[in-house]
Amino acid sequence: MEAKNADLSGLRIDRGESGPPPTPVKKYVIGALIACAVFAAAYFLWNQLFTPPLEVRLVTAALTSPAQNNAVLTASGYVVAQRKAAVASKGTGRLVYLGVVEGDRVKKDQVIARLEDNDIRAQLDQARANLKLNQAELNDARQTLARARSMADKGLASQAELDAAQARYDRVLAAIDVAKAQVSTAEVAVENMLIRAPFDGTVLSKNADVGEIVAPFAASASSRAAVVTIADMTSLEVEADVSESNIERIGNNQPCEITLDAYPDKRYQGFVSKVVPTADRAKATVLVKVGFASYDSRVLPEMSAKVLFLTKATNTADLVQKPVLTVPTTSVVQRDGQSVVYRVTDNVAIESPVQTGRTLGAYVEVTSGLRAGDKIVDKPTEAVQGGVKVKVL
Repeated sequence: MEAKNADLSGLRIDRGESGPPPTPVKKYVIGALIACAVFAAAYFLWNQLFTPPLEVRLVTAALTSPAQNNAVLTASGYVVAQRKAAVASKGTGRLVYLGVVEGDRVKKDQVIARLEDNDIRAQLDQARANLKLNQAELNDARQTLARARSMADKGLASQAELDAAQARYDRVLAAIDVAKAQVSTAEVAVENMLIRAPFDGTVLSKNADVGEIVAPFAASASSRAAVVTIADMTSLEVEADVSESNIERIGNNQPCEITLDAYPDKRYQGFVSKVVPTADRAKATVLVKVGFASYDSRVLPEMSAKVLFLTKATNTADLVQKPVLTVPTTSVVQRDGQSVVYRVTDNVAIESPVQTGRTLGAYVEVTSGLRAGDKIVDKPTEAVQGGVKVKVL
């Protein structure tokens, strides 16, 4: 009964702090930490929003051959056939025969296409018939002239009759010459309907199809000028642009090493075949043609290539050695005792440690940390660090 009558009004839950109130020192520490966090966040936002990005240039990690040690210059170019022709006809007509496709080999003077020539052959037949007609009249004119001379000698014919017979004979001879010229003209016109290969080569492209109109200068949008394009595959050379400031390092017959971008593991011996004696004013370069000492069927026109101009020719042993991955020595820097390079992703520099090997001229071998084709910052300064915004020039 006493428990039922107990006064419960004094019972309540204390929701205040259970511990002692914080001291002034703790308040100052917490405030300082909060201020530092706010300052760091503001500094980060300021750098991200208002600090201009660093301007950098990129270079590419590439496979390099051992001949790089003897290289005095590197240039890029394209494989070009020195003998190349867009084969067209001298006549105009509808294409009725095309005997080649891309990749076919042709011989000089081989008929590769033919235009419709029925009308021209009719003109040739007419010219030949006209020639026969004049040749038949020649016999009569010759006999008439002989009789007139005989009668004139006997005094039975006048001089006028003799002159008339002579004039007729001369006219027939002239008519025969004209008829022969007409026959030759018609024969040439028929020949112009045939499209022949100008030299031994390989068909690179087919520019017209059977049924299309072919004209020498493509007089209309619906006509074709060239029927096929052929190239002499034995005349392939690499045409590379060399800076004017470096052209003095290049000389005729200088040994070279050629690497095609399509086959980076394969290298070809070459030599400087010609330095074109003029410069490109716009690019400040001189065109250098590099010939192949030997090559295979994989080398095709318009392939991109890299040329190493060497101080001495490479030997067979160097050609079979596997190329190594290299980057310019200026792109590798030391950070905290470690060799690093800087990739660029979304305009942000990313620090990547690498292992380096031999030094090959202006390049250094990279044994790990990069792959061929990777883009990295060239000549990174102290300001280039991981996470820094950059702008690629």
